[in-house]
Amino acid sequence: MKESHADQILGELNRTARDEREGREIARDTFNPLRGAPLRQRLRNFSADASTYIGALGGPLPYMVRLREIDRLTDEHVERLEAAHAATPPERWQRVAERWDFFEVNDLIDRHNRYFPIESRLPMDPRTGDFATIGGVPYRRRPLDAEWILERFPVSAAA
Repeated sequence: MKESHADQILGELNRTARDEREGREIARDTFNPLRGAPLRQRLRNFSADASTYIGALGGPLPYMVRLREIDRLTDEHVERLEAAHAATPPERWQRVAERWDFFEVNDLIDRHNRYFPIESRLPMDPRTGDFATIGGVPYRRRPLDAEWILERFPVSAAA
């Protein structure tokens, strides 16, 4: 709310030395040497095109859905394996691990390894002639098998 001219004059007349000192401290604390200076332009190293807009309208991309499903199925296998590991005698654990069925999740992993570079537009690494890594990690996922089970649930630790 804006003060009237009379209130501004009265406010100036009633100022104490303390008010003046506080006003100077506030002005000093809020001083910004860049105030009033033009901001530098930020470089934008991209341009929006129709394909990005259209792609965003369709929801998550197929590889995103597939990766989420791979993680969900893997977590389910881990839960079931924990229960089986606790209930299986150590001498039978190796056999249980070798017979464990990973068909569904391994099919998804195979499709991920085949289609992910294309669907995600993964760039090529000219030095290796293969697709670039993601954060230093290869995009390929290892299929689940008995070796994968025994790494997480060793025979010696079975009930």
